[in-house]
Amino acid sequence: MHITSRDNSLLRQARSVRDGKIPEQIFIEGLRLAEEALRSGLEIDAVIFSEELAHKERAAGVIHQLSKVSTRSASVSEKLLESISYTKTPQGLVLLATRPNDNVDQLNKNSDSNPLLVVLHQINNPVNVGAVIRTAEAAGAKGIIATKHSSDPFSPKSLRGAMGSAFRLPVWYGAEYSEVIEWCKSRGVESVCADASASAAHTEIDWRKPIALVLGPESTGLSDDEIAMGTMGVRIPMHGEVESLNVSVAAGILLFEAARQRKQMSDMR
Repeated sequence: MHITSRDNSLLRQARSVRDGKIPEQIFIEGLRLAEEALRSGLEIDAVIFSEELAHKERAAGVIHQLSKVSTRSASVSEKLLESISYTKTPQGLVLLATRPNDNVDQLNKNSDSNPLLVVLHQINNPVNVGAVIRTAEAAGAKGIIATKHSSDPFSPKSLRGAMGSAFRLPVWYGAEYSEVIEWCKSRGVESVCADASASAAHTEIDWRKPIALVLGPESTGLSDDEIAMGTMGVRIPMHGEVESLNVSVAAGILLFEAARQRKQMSDMR
């Protein structure tokens, strides 16, 4: 199918999905993310691609595969693609996909007896959410929990930052903070809260146990009450007058210390 009208029903639907008005679907843009979506087995509802991209060899193959597994496929001009694109420079390819399950059942399916999880509590910058998810997968984490009022891990900006990690890691989205902490306790998972004033440095605690790293809002961090609900707090020692780090940078430091300790444990076996 070739679309020539900006008011086409599929393009109207794409803009609604892009803007978060159809929660059952997610908006995926760009060849790289489209390839990740295809590999992950995501249910693709529609493929929209530019005529120009379709003439490029690598892209043509991906578009062909996507068209075989999707319900609808349509080509458009570059100008029409601009009308639905999330980025300033359209990347030639947009997918509309069924939103992956993002409830607690996704984590309950995890059979790992010693999981490393990441809790994002009211992290409202989608770029940071995506970056943390990507870092979490790289460090060997087994799941993501994003509490109520956090940015949606499946929003276009978050997906772009995660670079496919959100399709591979189980995600639980929208739970209350207290519910998450209780869920961790019931499964013997310690809640380690990032806290700039904690007494223990990140290299001084044992990350080899089942742990959920809890990260708070970028602007304020976790409250004293929220930290008290967790198992313990942990800080990253810093020089100079720096008071805090970007949440994705902090996540990387903490998670890769966990990965280092866990590798040592594995090497000793």
